[in-house]
Amino acid sequence: MAGQAKKFICIHGHFYQPPRENAWLETIEVQDSAAPYHDWNERINEECYAPNATARVLNNAQHITTIRNNYERMSWNFGPTLLSWLEVHDPATYARLLKADRESCARFGGHGNALAQSYNHIIMPLANARDQRTQIRWGIADFEARFGRTPEGMWLAETAVDTACLEALVDAGIKFTVLAPRQCQAVRFQADPQWHDVHGGVDSRRAYRCPLPSGRTIDLFFYDGDVSKAVAFEGLLNDGRLLANRLINSLDRNDAIQLANIATDGESYGHHHRKGEMALAACLDYLEEHPDYRITNYGQFLELHPPEWEARIFENSSWSCVHGVERWRSDCGCHTGGQPGWHQRWRAPLRAALDEVRERLATVFTNFGTNLFKDPWAARDAYIELVLDRSPDNVRAFLNRHSRLPNPGKEDCTTMLRLLEMQRHAMLMYTSCAWFFNEVTGIETLQVLQYANRALHLCEVVSGQDYHPDFLDRLGKIESNSVESAAVAYRKEVMTARVGLRRVGMHFAAASLFEKNMAELELFNYRAEIHTLRQLRAGSYRLAMGHISVHSNITQSGTDFSFAVLYLGQQTLIGSIRDDINLEDFAAVTPDLEREFRGGHVGEVIAMMNANFGSETFSIWHLFRDEKQRILLFMTNRTMEIAAKNFSDVYYDNYQLMSTMRANGMPLPDAYQAAINFTMHRRLEELLETEGALDHARLERIVADSHHWKHRWREPADLEKAAENRIYHLITEAFALPKRWEDALALTKALKQLKIHPNYYRAQNAFLEGWTEAYAASLPRERYIVGLALARELRLALGFVGQPTELSVA
Repeated sequence: MAGQAKKFICIHGHFYQPPRENAWLETIEVQDSAAPYHDWNERINEECYAPNATARVLNNAQHITTIRNNYERMSWNFGPTLLSWLEVHDPATYARLLKADRESCARFGGHGNALAQSYNHIIMPLANARDQRTQIRWGIADFEARFGRTPEGMWLAETAVDTACLEALVDAGIKFTVLAPRQCQAVRFQADPQWHDVHGGVDSRRAYRCPLPSGRTIDLFFYDGDVSKAVAFEGLLNDGRLLANRLINSLDRNDAIQLANIATDGESYGHHHRKGEMALAACLDYLEEHPDYRITNYGQFLELHPPEWEARIFENSSWSCVHGVERWRSDCGCHTGGQPGWHQRWRAPLRAALDEVRERLATVFTNFGTNLFKDPWAARDAYIELVLDRSPDNVRAFLNRHSRLPNPGKEDCTTMLRLLEMQRHAMLMYTSCAWFFNEVTGIETLQVLQYANRALHLCEVVSGQDYHPDFLDRLGKIESNSVESAAVAYRKEVMTARVGLRRVGMHFAAASLFEKNMAELELFNYRAEIHTLRQLRAGSYRLAMGHISVHSNITQSGTDFSFAVLYLGQQTLIGSIRDDINLEDFAAVTPDLEREFRGGHVGEVIAMMNANFGSETFSIWHLFRDEKQRILLFMTNRTMEIAAKNFSDVYYDNYQLMSTMRANGMPLPDAYQAAINFTMHRRLEELLETEGALDHARLERIVADSHHWKHRWREPADLEKAAENRIYHLITEAFALPKRWEDALALTKALKQLKIHPNYYRAQNAFLEGWTEAYAASLPRERYIVGLALARELRLALGFVGQPTELSVA
């Protein structure tokens, strides 16, 4: 096809994860099922989000020819709540996303690849008009703050839509959205007075203009359902060339302007399908080189080829429920997972219970907010400004701007922030994931119930109105497939997760036993101001006594606490805390406590703690999950050192005997085998976790012993992750300390011999980004040769083609 391109291709990825943050701490606590990663966000990031920013393209020999940022050439949206996590936990990938959008603007005529998203994945047709408006405004504000431009399109959660939602999008300046083909009811050519019912059989290869009751319009794209399904579920990502040809073959070979466009969960590219990001990169490379087809995004296509056809939608429709939006409000039969015979009758009463909470909270917000805000609901729409930036100056400016009071005091400011937080959680509790799966006690549903609990708690603090008993009563009537009712799981999982300032104070108290610099300690979204602190040790026992102020970084609420906490070894930790002792009374008590502690009178210490700090005691089991794990690991370090010495003694004292038994074909006793397994694992783990220069002699001994025992690593995942981090740090250090090239090369060779297989993609990124022609030319010849050898060894993951200087990071 000569001249102007007539065939276009657009691949869209919807990148999103259900929120996992503790509703009070605003952070994700450790999730054991994601091991060796801290949580599932971290794991999926390593499998999908980060690799798509640095996707490898291979040649026929399965060696890397280049590295691509897929986000530069595909259309995509990231959920705002996921982006906020990514910004903190993987700033390098986050920066690559922002850069990809800027690059795509240059590539596609000023139209960026990134689309906005309604803020926290609410099913928009089931939201009231007020929540729809706020969700859209928050989504746009979050997008503008991150990408520095106004979004043209917006992705709707589950592509769920109705006409009111489309009107709301137009109100906010959104030009288009993307829908599933079955969401199209009818089409017509612009000059045709007759509508033609398509019942989902829409031609997805063009854009459509949707007329609205207001007299305005919004543009719609309906993705190719067959090809999208093949990508998500039918193995089309096994081969990038196959995907490219499938897209090409979906277009006619004529002169008609056509767009092949698909949309799937972005997690298809790497998480659901291992190395899917590589198939996508290869597909995009192939399409980019094809003279007859042009990669585009939705915004550019609309500018080049404004819609000539119109479309009507099916009201209350979505992409993942054939019944419309019933998956999020009824037992429609759509679900994921579960046992045979499980029902979803819980969906309707759960939504009804949350609706009641929402309306009660709205009344409280209006009644109390009217006295504090110029316009409470306008303040809620603008609250995203603080969600994005909670710095003290920004908080003060925001409250001054929206306050009805000329100079709101500290208590008024805290009340305003609590009201706004109450409304934020009242929207978070409608996150769609809660209804998507099979059971009301699933982690996604319990997550939104946390938000409801948090909102109800804030309501009670502000207004004195306790609606929680009514909510609990409603939950008690909701059927579950696994327990008596939703209330059972709620009491066990949600109520125990509730956090107040007192519980935060317990954590700071416990941390004071082990932290050397308490002044710099922040606990999630809380901070402590230390007025006085005594940290004492007597052998293995520890005692800490302190007077602190604990503050919320979100609501600015705060309380003074005095505490004493005693550690008696192992897991035995006893603490007492109260909020009604002033600093002078605290100072009068501590000398006597210190005297009894140093005298070894533990019973007297505990009695004095109870007498002076109250009977409200706490132990390690009251601590937050991450802090509990950190302290337990600290406590077990000494025990593990003793165990390691014992195993090591058995290992080395019996080395020759075990070797003789092995040489004579005799099975080793379990105790000997356990000593080998433990000692080998710990030796390698310690070597990998040691910073600085690599101990080559120690590494050689580990490799030699591994061969000697024909050792098989029982649980290599943690070793692989440690090796991944060690190689990455050695490479990043090597650009300033060239001796590290030898260290990195030696370690990669040793890991191959040990049959430890890390994921080297971050190390490869660091190598390719730093190994420029100028840097390579600055190296002495021997170091240059070592660097090339390291590049070859990194083929353990996939491999390089040619010399490192021939490669580029696109």
